[in-house]
Amino acid sequence: MRRILGSGRVWIACCLFGGLAMMANAQGPRLYVVNQGDKTMSVVDPTTNRQISVIDEHQTTMHGHEIAVGPDGHTVFMPIYGSTGVGSPGLDGSEMLAIDGRSGQITGRVQFGHGVRPHCVVYEPSKKLLYVTTELDQAVTVVDPVSLVVIGEVPTGAEQSHMLAITRDGKRGYTSNVHPGSVSVLDLEGRKTVAVIPVADVSQRIALSRDDRWAFTSDQTQPRMAVIDTSTNKIVRWIDLPGNGYGPATTPNGRWLLVPIPGKDLVAVVDVKAMVVARSIPVDRSPQEMLVRPDGKFAYVAGASANKVSVIDLKQWKTVASIGVGSYPDGLAWAN
Repeated sequence: MRRILGSGRVWIACCLFGGLAMMANAQGPRLYVVNQGDKTMSVVDPTTNRQISVIDEHQTTMHGHEIAVGPDGHTVFMPIYGSTGVGSPGLDGSEMLAIDGRSGQITGRVQFGHGVRPHCVVYEPSKKLLYVTTELDQAVTVVDPVSLVVIGEVPTGAEQSHMLAITRDGKRGYTSNVHPGSVSVLDLEGRKTVAVIPVADVSQRIALSRDDRWAFTSDQTQPRMAVIDTSTNKIVRWIDLPGNGYGPATTPNGRWLLVPIPGKDLVAVVDVKAMVVARSIPVDRSPQEMLVRPDGKFAYVAGASANKVSVIDLKQWKTVASIGVGSYPDGLAWAN
């Protein structure tokens, strides 16, 4: 494993130029993992299920939580959220890094101009734009991924708009607003708020069904998940979970929704047609965020307390590997 570290840290395992060259020549898909605890990003080879390098965020007091891969397939965008968790006092991040995942170099920065706590970034391919939740502005900020310039914003009408999901046509966005306990529905083309849907006292994370018919978000006060009909912007039912849910993800065939249950060290598998939990899969401690591979064969979940990423075989419905990464892994992204 190679470590690409700076900012006063120790260089480990290889010299700078040799390590960068080896990364630049790496081939095949990669899984990127944000490690909140040590302010780094792990690069994982999914063919061997091993961490192959570690990229320094070059942060001393603040850290990133979430990432997305841009249109070139190798630039990783990482908003620098701040020094604390959502809703807690602390330093407020004001920038987003552009990182070359091949070399480990920071190649650019998006400057938001003031502290906004940028958190979740989504690349929308039809418009070729980045959308970033900027909590303190109560907005989703629109960024050109090539020029790294802010070109607009979409108001969410709520505080703590933490996570974002976008429909396949790029027209609508949905944010989970944590302590308001709501979901904002956004017109991304018109750049306006369509609706704010009350969910619970506290809610977390957001996902859309593959056909964009349903939006899912988890109640953090009860072990259940809200199902929102996107045609009416109303909660139409609740799904009982084995514990409080967190960052869900749908499978490519649209049949299953995978929901981490941090308090039980499980991933609940929801049958989207029946809207019930069909099975639960034990994983590493404190699962946070899910990512399903584009081919639908495996899913990955960040085990925050274990410092590992669990690999789930979606044919066998079981954990088949645990990948050691950095401290407190959370955000995940895939690059082919």
